Amino acid sequence: MDKEHYFNEALEAYGDYVKRLIYTYVKDIQKTEDIVQEVFMKFYKSIERFEGRASLKTYLYRIAVNECQNYLKSWHYRKLEMTEKIKHWTRQDSLELDYEQKEQRQTIGELVNALPIKYREVIWLYYYIELSVVDIAEVLKCSPNTVKTRLVRARKLVKITIETGAFDYEY
Repeated sequence: MDKEHYFNEALEAYGDYVKRLIYTYVKDIQKTEDIVQEVFMKFYKSIERFEGRASLKTYLYRIAVNECQNYLKSWHYRKLEMTEKIKHWTRQDSLELDYEQKEQRQTIGELVNALPIKYREVIWLYYYIELSVVDIAEVLKCSPNTVKTRLVRARKLVKITIETGAFDYEY
């Protein structure tokens, strides 16, 4: 199978999944698109080195997670994050706006997105991408027991959040 054909198959089969995974990290559609391009460019350049020890899906997710983590560590992201926090501190929200925002944040998907990244990523990979615990461990470069622990803790956090009605996470 030639390089172009293999690349196109990977893009067709996993492009949307990779995009969704990246969005859970960066929560910005423009930046998501940029990172998706980076992931597939890196994949294209490394096709010859792909040994098939892991599934192609897992390999692409590993690249995507690395790219997201690099972005989240970057100066650009930290500057953007600080700017948003400053805007939040200086904005005087009305009670009506607060009420509307609380209503909007009550869906399970939003609860998951509010979790700390280490919990959000395992929930996303397990329930939405439907990877096994072993595959998630490979993608995140941690042990399967770590994945299981994070799943348990994430479920508890979401359950506690639903039961108490406390929907604001600041991590």
